[in-house]
Amino acid sequence: FQDNGGKLLQVILVTGLQIIPGREGNDAKDADGNEFELKSVNIALTKSFSTHHHINPRIIDKYRQVDWIFAVYRGINLLYIYKLTSSDLEYFYRKWEEQWYSKGGKDINNPKIPLKYVIEHGQLLYSIDS
Repeated sequence: FQDNGGKLLQVILVTGLQIIPGREGNDAKDADGNEFELKSVNIALTKSFSTHHHINPRIIDKYRQVDWIFAVYRGINLLYIYKLTSSDLEYFYRKWEEQWYSKGGKDINNPKIPLKYVIEHGQLLYSIDS
């Protein structure tokens, strides 16, 4: 569990999703073929989720096509899993697009999605308490 591989495996097992192999494209899919972007955060270290090191309109368009799964850890302990739809995340997509165009087409380096936003807007799929 030192690397993201162990955490990814745990999220896959809890949600029933399947890993999509390769570094390009989305991370996982469900039994119906719907694809998902997977993100995790260790709340002992930070309170926001990383996204992508080169956000641009092409990446944003890719993100708009899928729902996202957010896993919340404290150290190696899985606490919660939330699902947010593309519509739930549209606020960020618009903000990133505006920023990209206003800076002359310069890619945005890893904008964050706050944990607070995920909790307030997401559907809770898993809780350590249940």
